[in-house]
Amino acid sequence: MEATVIRTGTEGKTWGGGNEPLRASYGKMMMWFFILSDALTFSGFLAAYGFSRFKFIDSWPIADEVFNHFPFLHGVDAPMYYVALMTFILIFSSVTMVLAVDAGHHMKKGKVTLYMFLTVIGGLIFVGSQAWEWKNFINGEYGAVTTKGGNVLQFVNGEGERMALEDIAIAQPAERVNHTKQSGIWFTSGESLPSYSLEEVKAGFLANEDLLIRSQRTNEEGHKTILTREESLAKMNNEAVGVVEGANLTHNEYGPPLFADFFFFITGFHGFHVFSGVIINIIIFFNVILGTYERRGSYEMVEKVGLYWHFVDLVWVFVFTFFYLV
Repeated sequence: MEATVIRTGTEGKTWGGGNEPLRASYGKMMMWFFILSDALTFSGFLAAYGFSRFKFIDSWPIADEVFNHFPFLHGVDAPMYYVALMTFILIFSSVTMVLAVDAGHHMKKGKVTLYMFLTVIGGLIFVGSQAWEWKNFINGEYGAVTTKGGNVLQFVNGEGERMALEDIAIAQPAERVNHTKQSGIWFTSGESLPSYSLEEVKAGFLANEDLLIRSQRTNEEGHKTILTREESLAKMNNEAVGVVEGANLTHNEYGPPLFADFFFFITGFHGFHVFSGVIINIIIFFNVILGTYERRGSYEMVEKVGLYWHFVDLVWVFVFTFFYLV
């Protein structure tokens, strides 16, 4: 049985659109395909974050309390200021990329070089800022106590202000020994001990009657629930089992460990994209200096990299909105 072939056009081609469909080159079309697939990936991550947050909506950490650091301003409460600055820097780098692409269309090598350089600097600042944000998130600021059920108990004074473990704990004479494999039990919180033992925290809490416990549950007004002194004593004596400082993939002083998991995964995945974009932009930057695109008679490569950079910036707007603001 012979197959029937339907021919179109005078030369029998099945498609006569040339090699630039939609007036876009092959390279630009492939970049758009990559951006589309990557957009679906980020959409899945953010959707998973949204469902998880809805499940723990009554105990999810408050972003203004978690991301309230600013460089060289130790102890100053600056909720979301640094994250907003990071966002501005990344968006500004997208503006310089637009200017670089426009200069390339006019074959102005000097301006392309300048704007590509500014774009690279903006990307490096953003990646460095994200690393600094990670450091503060991992190290923590106040510390907390964990319960048998995995909940987190934070400490506040009578005015509702957060209190750090270093301001509460009272040193105890007992020697602290880290559990090892040789002693028959793994240390459940990692290889290193917390700065303070649970006994030291308990002793300091009992000695200061002004201290109260703030649970990770939020009330109707959106604030964390502060227990009475009697309820706080009962929690410390009957439910407290360990001390946690900062956040990692298993423990989180701010609330459910799932919050830290999503923070590391989503912001880390986006940070990897920004870092990759910076490396690519550096390569393009040196090619511009060497006159590679002048000899080709086209700066289309700058435009293709610009598409990727704008996508990375746009994704961060969604991450910033859903993870930090909402």
